[in-house]
Amino acid sequence: MTDSPVSPAPLADPHLVYDPLTGDGPKDVVILGSTGSIGTQAIDLVLRNPGRFRVTALSANGGRTALLAEQAHRLRVRTVAVAREDAVPALREALAERYGAGEPLPDILAGPDAARQVAASDCHTVLNGITGSIGLAPTLAALEAGRTLALANKESLIVGGPLVKALAKPGQIIPVDSEHAALFQALAAGARADVRKLVVTASGGPFRGRTRQELADVTVEDALAHPTWAMGPVITINSATLVNKGLEVIEAHLLYDLPFERIEVVVHPQSYVHSMVEFTDGSTIAQATPPDMRGPIAIGLGWPERVPDAAPAFDWSKASTWEFLPLDNEAFPSVNLARHVGRLAGTAPAVFNAANEECVEAFRSGALPFNGIMETVTRVVEEHGTPVTGTSLTVSDVLEAETWARARARELTATTATAEARA
Repeated sequence: MTDSPVSPAPLADPHLVYDPLTGDGPKDVVILGSTGSIGTQAIDLVLRNPGRFRVTALSANGGRTALLAEQAHRLRVRTVAVAREDAVPALREALAERYGAGEPLPDILAGPDAARQVAASDCHTVLNGITGSIGLAPTLAALEAGRTLALANKESLIVGGPLVKALAKPGQIIPVDSEHAALFQALAAGARADVRKLVVTASGGPFRGRTRQELADVTVEDALAHPTWAMGPVITINSATLVNKGLEVIEAHLLYDLPFERIEVVVHPQSYVHSMVEFTDGSTIAQATPPDMRGPIAIGLGWPERVPDAAPAFDWSKASTWEFLPLDNEAFPSVNLARHVGRLAGTAPAVFNAANEECVEAFRSGALPFNGIMETVTRVVEEHGTPVTGTSLTVSDVLEAETWARARARELTATTATAEARA
């Protein structure tokens, strides 16, 4: 196997790792997407561990300036970044309301490049909790600057796989997805040469057990009612279509350098076992916790140290039943489509992801039925043709492919909406 960007080995510079025995630390952290689900849970973890972590900068889209200002004040960050320049006046006002007289206000960066700037700033670890492929530029910036990247933004790895892997040093990326944090930990139980396959678990989402026909009329409210996880709306709908699981299969392939035929998906409704590694001697190592993202976040921020009481543990004195079921690929074709685009590589995953993001928004607005999401994404992928691949792939190629995929998905969605209106 070639060197993977993810490894349970110690970080490249052990002197930068927080050491509770020597008192070295706290570890300086930048949080991207601080007002989202991952960001708010990360801040909760940091505030409960003030001697271990110190947040130096925050970034957010700019839609929740009051929350962002509150976070900045509580954490005493040096810099706050917002993607929306029109959010700056409201942010300044919110900061002024929270900071007392004589308290220095944080610097404010604004614009589409702001997250990339703080990702490259002076720190030890960058937690990328941005949703969507807009997280690619900050991911590349953090890696290029030599920061440890706690990666919750799976899309940046998926759409820019070769670009990310070309920059990442072994051990530089610590995955924060619950499934990949589980694989990361389970892989530490043996040598990579002894790994037979990775088993990625899926809750099955709110529609587990339904046929494709039964999914035709489900509503946005139905899709947002995830049975085990509390997440943002885009990720929750991706979990309902199982696109999220397809993206995770591509992510596992890129992170751990295993071929797609050795990455399996199994439905586990309880979401207790987050993923498993099967070794060549027949042993399977599973990582299990109650569903709570603060555990994976703690791995991302604290590795190679573990953060005590980061998340709840099981009460083994209580009886429970854990189920494992095969994936219904007919009702949920997204995982097989993801394997297909993952094998195509190059710009194909970017097309898949961008088209899906557009279709999810169309579904949320009522312009596309639930099954229409994957039908439209499949057609966009088919029309894309031969992707740009290999060492010739550039960021411009990825952005151009995404732009085309979004435009084509919108065209197809408009055609679908018009046809349904006429019917």
